[in-house]
Amino acid sequence: MPLLPLLLLAGDPDPVAAAIAKMTIEQKAAQLQSTAPADPIIGLPAYDWWNEGLHGLARDGTATVFPQAIGLAATWDVPLLHKVGDTVATEARAKFNAKPVSADRKIYEGLTIWSPNINIFRDPRWGRGQETYGEDPFLAGHLAIGFIQGLQGPDPAHPKVLATPKHFAVHSGPEAGRDGFDVDPSPQDLESTYTPAFRLAIIEGKAQSLMCAYNSIHGTPACASGGLLNDKLRKDWGFTGLTVSDCDAVANIHSFHHYTLDAAEAAAVAIKGGNDLNCGNTYAALPQAVKRGLVSEAEVDVALKRALDARRALGIAFGGANPWSKIKPSERGTPAQRALALEAARKAIVLLKNDGDRLPLTTGGRIAVIGANADDLGVLEGNYHGTAKDPVTPLDGIRRQFGADRVLYAQGSQLAEAGAVIMPETAFRAGGKPGLKAEYFASPTVSGSPVATRQDRRIDFNYTRAAPLPGLNPTGFAVRWSGEFTPPGAGEYELAIDIPPCWKDCTTHDAVRLWVDGKLLHDGPLGKARVSMKVASDGRPVPFRMEIDHRSEDFGVRLMWQPPAAPMLAQALEVARNADTIVAVLGLSPDLEGEALSVSIPGFVGGDRTDIALPRPQLELLKALRKTGKPLVLVLTSGSAVAVDPSLADAILEAWYPGEEGGTAIAETLAGKNNPSGRLPLTFYTSVDDLPAFVDYGMKERTYRYFTGKPLWGFGHGLSYTKFAYDSVAVKAAGLGQPVQVSARLTNAGNRSGEEVAQVYVVTPDAGKPGGFTTPVLQRQLAGFQRASLAPGKSASLSFTLDPRSISSVARDGTRRVLPGTYRVWIGGGQPGDGAGQWAEFTLNGDAQVLPK
Repeated sequence: MPLLPLLLLAGDPDPVAAAIAKMTIEQKAAQLQSTAPADPIIGLPAYDWWNEGLHGLARDGTATVFPQAIGLAATWDVPLLHKVGDTVATEARAKFNAKPVSADRKIYEGLTIWSPNINIFRDPRWGRGQETYGEDPFLAGHLAIGFIQGLQGPDPAHPKVLATPKHFAVHSGPEAGRDGFDVDPSPQDLESTYTPAFRLAIIEGKAQSLMCAYNSIHGTPACASGGLLNDKLRKDWGFTGLTVSDCDAVANIHSFHHYTLDAAEAAAVAIKGGNDLNCGNTYAALPQAVKRGLVSEAEVDVALKRALDARRALGIAFGGANPWSKIKPSERGTPAQRALALEAARKAIVLLKNDGDRLPLTTGGRIAVIGANADDLGVLEGNYHGTAKDPVTPLDGIRRQFGADRVLYAQGSQLAEAGAVIMPETAFRAGGKPGLKAEYFASPTVSGSPVATRQDRRIDFNYTRAAPLPGLNPTGFAVRWSGEFTPPGAGEYELAIDIPPCWKDCTTHDAVRLWVDGKLLHDGPLGKARVSMKVASDGRPVPFRMEIDHRSEDFGVRLMWQPPAAPMLAQALEVARNADTIVAVLGLSPDLEGEALSVSIPGFVGGDRTDIALPRPQLELLKALRKTGKPLVLVLTSGSAVAVDPSLADAILEAWYPGEEGGTAIAETLAGKNNPSGRLPLTFYTSVDDLPAFVDYGMKERTYRYFTGKPLWGFGHGLSYTKFAYDSVAVKAAGLGQPVQVSARLTNAGNRSGEEVAQVYVVTPDAGKPGGFTTPVLQRQLAGFQRASLAPGKSASLSFTLDPRSISSVARDGTRRVLPGTYRVWIGGGQPGDGAGQWAEFTLNGDAQVLPK
């Protein structure tokens, strides 16, 4: 690509403005689409704006995989989120810097990170809630500040990457219909619940980009809403950065919302409404829109200026310099980054229950690890993830921590009715060991001699833009797995080959061949469809072989099954009877909950949930294990709340989708090496019957702030292996509209070192009073939190500054005020009544003070 025009423009006082002045409307429209083509006239290389970094750099080869965002939220640790964001940015720069700055960039190779997702997790049925920081706007907003500042770095003029909080605004399911759904939040709910986290991300986090949502609000598509993007975002909050639509959201303006008649009108109203960049290609109609007088070229220029200014600030266009260009390509997947993933996984684990101090496991004896989620790569990863190097499943971690000779394993059941799970190591045998012989070939066909041979415990691999072994071409290798299929008993087994496909610009897909007992059951490419086949078995071992020719950018390969229930349960109970302690690893998976999934089985539809209970197959397994009378520890892995009867286990841990070191963190917690300190970032309700209709965006009886029932476990809940005590609580209130100072002394009253998450809740003068200032009636609100690590017997002083917004109330008309009257303040390890803590009060006199929008 010729660089002379780029160099000439770089000498101009404003090279971006100079470039725009030379461009035709067609050139401008092309650069405002997410897949921006090369423009030799002004010296721009091709650049795809789409990149992801929700909990690690995603979809672009080897990168550190941190706990899913909901797990990061469970840490309640802003400095940790800053470190995670900084690591994501470092790995993005390391990848980017491996090529010359003038090189073309395809999808997931850029420096514009479309994260974090700070929508409010208002309903646990929402499949994408796992991507968020939970149900509370104060917690979500402050965690977002840490993550955003970590991503962008300390110098706004030279960002490390651009952070893009999403999806603005009022976007939280259902997944079905999201492209054309119109929400109608009350002014109070809009101001008190749905926009505060975005305000914090913009005003305090200084995010330089923002993504608008698919849905409409009050009849206007979010990506065409001047009230949101021009008035609230830019005028009220002072945002000067770049806005981008969610993918195809501009096209949806006419195709789903029917807000306009055609693409040109949709592009015009998006530009006029304040959306700069189009993820998609609808802005290709901008030249026609300008010609028809629907939008002016000057308005297009404003959007383009913001987009190209962003590329210049990143140091990737128009001669812009950026110190982060010195990051070395080797700064990905380093030991320090992996250690941070382990720290995050440890801090994310929430101890929900621990009757009789069943945990930690301090005695010897055999451990039965049971459950499909004990050994599944996808359960570590969540969604929007990278390719982890040496990921550790819970089964891996427990074997390493306690010794493989002490650990027995059985899968036990499917996750849900009619839902396939990974075929476990117990279903295969090769060379006298569980699993399969794996032969790896350097060519994309199984031919010649393998370059490596090893034992693979299961066929469950993510090789997105990465090779499974050093020296292999990421887009050209082959594997042969062979051994015996060893079913747990007689019956019909449905096997399924799943290849997560490269879905954008793919010309080829991987081919797979599968033989069972000498019969060829599948031969050919899969494309985007999972291929299933049934195998009748009398329970005896039979020969097994599977081959894959990897010659595309498909994302991996998994061999799954739906086994008959009876032999699976019998195998699990046999394992349990031969053990001294049972560790059941159960819950959900990204195959069941997530973004716009094709799943439709009992309890799950389209990525969302229709029930929050533990799915029936796992519930029956758990009940059967409980009847053995053996000590039973339940480890839940999920992206949302799971309702399970607490009496079915002696101790319960929530580990979320814990990332590449999740298995290590879980095992360390079971052993007592890690003292759990996570806290729930959302309410665990007893039943779906506690919830309003999913499509109802009103906040009445939603989240801890408005829920009047009794939850299974409340927001902020989390136990420890030690005990904490609070005393010397003091409150200083200078006056109405001024910050309030809260202090206390925290003591570790137990016999183990531990970390407490101290939480401050405020009950405003109008809280809990029907017919008062707010509808729905606010019960309490989080106003501060911090972590404190203490050795046994040690104490620390805690101090919190509560700014006026954190103690304010929002009226029905959306006006935010600090009210006069008496406020109650709780400081403790959870909400009032959950764990240690103390109450205090303060009074504000004078007239109510209206706060800025």
